[in-house]
Amino acid sequence: MANIRKGDLVQVISGPTPERGGDRGKQGRVIGILSEKNRVIVQGINYVTKHTRVGQTQRGTKTGGIETVEAPIHVSNIALVDPETKLPARVGFTVETDDRGKTTRVRYFKKSRRVETKKSKAARAAEAAAEEKPAKAAPKAKKDAAVSDEAVATEKDAN
Repeated sequence: MANIRKGDLVQVISGPTPERGGDRGKQGRVIGILSEKNRVIVQGINYVTKHTRVGQTQRGTKTGGIETVEAPIHVSNIALVDPETKLPARVGFTVETDDRGKTTRVRYFKKSRRVETKKSKAARAAEAAAEEKPAKAAPKAKKDAAVSDEAVATEKDAN
């Protein structure tokens, strides 16, 4: 349970997809932790409709009605998101000792085996285009140079 803290960016890894009305694949920030139940509350995830009794405050304003609020989600259904790759990743801990002798546990993201293989078609196309651009630019420059040499030659012939 110590892996996830308030303010962490997490992604839902189980449940129905958004096409089926679920939240799988969505990312959000942790806004609350219920450690005794192993659940977390994630901003924008697992919305439920809550009916509250209509009441009145001391100022006379009405309260209650139908509200939509985030419900807790079990820790096993979410994964921390690595800020570098923006993908869910597993975490590990290292124990570091500072110069005073104080030891602290530091959380780090483990390298995922899926990061290299999980590339969309658009990412692969952009990568391929980036590799081809310098190769295409060089012949074009030679062609322009050849055209300018011909122009110089025709000017000399004209004189």
